[in-house]
Amino acid sequence: MSGRAPVPAELVEAVRTRLARSGATPSAAQVAAALRAERAVLGDAEVLAVARALRADLIGAGPLEPLLAEPEVTDVLVNGHREVWVDDGCGLRRTPVEFAGEAEVRRLAQRLAATAGRRLDDASPYVDARLPGGVRLHAVLPPVAPDGTCLSLRLPPRRSFSLDELVPGAGAVAIRALVTARLAFLVTGGTCTGKTTLLSSMLSLSDPAERLVLVEDSAELRPAHPHVVRLETRPANLEGAGGVGLRDLVRQALRMRPDRLVVGEVRGAEVVELLAALNTGHEGGCGTLHANTPADVPARLEALACAAGLTREAVHSQLAAALDAVVHVVRDPGGGRRRVAEICMMEREPSGLVTAVPALTFPAHGDPSPGPALRTLLARAPQAAGRHETALVRPGAP
Repeated sequence: MSGRAPVPAELVEAVRTRLARSGATPSAAQVAAALRAERAVLGDAEVLAVARALRADLIGAGPLEPLLAEPEVTDVLVNGHREVWVDDGCGLRRTPVEFAGEAEVRRLAQRLAATAGRRLDDASPYVDARLPGGVRLHAVLPPVAPDGTCLSLRLPPRRSFSLDELVPGAGAVAIRALVTARLAFLVTGGTCTGKTTLLSSMLSLSDPAERLVLVEDSAELRPAHPHVVRLETRPANLEGAGGVGLRDLVRQALRMRPDRLVVGEVRGAEVVELLAALNTGHEGGCGTLHANTPADVPARLEALACAAGLTREAVHSQLAAALDAVVHVVRDPGGGRRRVAEICMMEREPSGLVTAVPALTFPAHGDPSPGPALRTLLARAPQAAGRHETALVRPGAP
């Protein structure tokens, strides 16, 4: 409404209450009638603005709706009714959006949770769920969140990215070779570094004749592939029954004739089933893992598997035979671009422990640098060199 003051939130709330009592939908005609009943004199543009605000609040994301519609936004974060932040690919920035009060934020959080079929109230003060359309919802109510209701909305990618868009030059050649050679690999990195986006692009390179079975907590992987089967976890009900976890789904996936078994995020006991599967002829399996550096990957997997009952020796024996490579992604400082930083090969030391040994390191600018495991990468995935083997294996390289 260019040149006009915004419609007061109190008036929108009064119209909402009147429509709720009458059971009317927030159409322009019904809103106009409710405004007349409130003795409000507004023009057509203001009436439409109130109608849009009410529809967004009743069936959309309220004042967050315009932010969710922005094409570059990946995350919308609400810290109480006065703070709304977004990540639009350039790091977090605070927006001018505010809610009328704590009650409005709480109402939105509860309605979104109900849309996902979940409960959010004083007895269950937090929720993690997926909304229709693929938006990931996390919400926490007071007093667990003492400064007010907190909402986190993670949007799915608006489009699929090709590998060449994500990884330039020799990096794309090497990563494509990992997929073609059906090596088992993990995409690793910190929070919001693009692990899922990269894994989706890598899976899109799989042979169209292959059957991909994806196991996820929340369906986020979107490979451009003709034969994809999805399995998704289910939380337990209020009595603690009926839950279906990743470990259960990995077992079920193995009975579904997967050509590639994919675990969206390895973060618990399902690592035991995944390692066992990769050791029993299921080539090309993959997933993502939260790790700050490739060197941390063996220890992270060890911690997860030991918590599930394996000994340290058993974990590293399984790991040595199951996992071939790690593709590590980072986000440049200051909320900058997400990029592949390193490709490592998993190698077993004389001590019996498995380590991640660099094969290719990709600086923020410039050509990749070969590492000690480059020859191992080229031996297992010969196409990794492309036409650049002499450039990758420079004189004096290990």
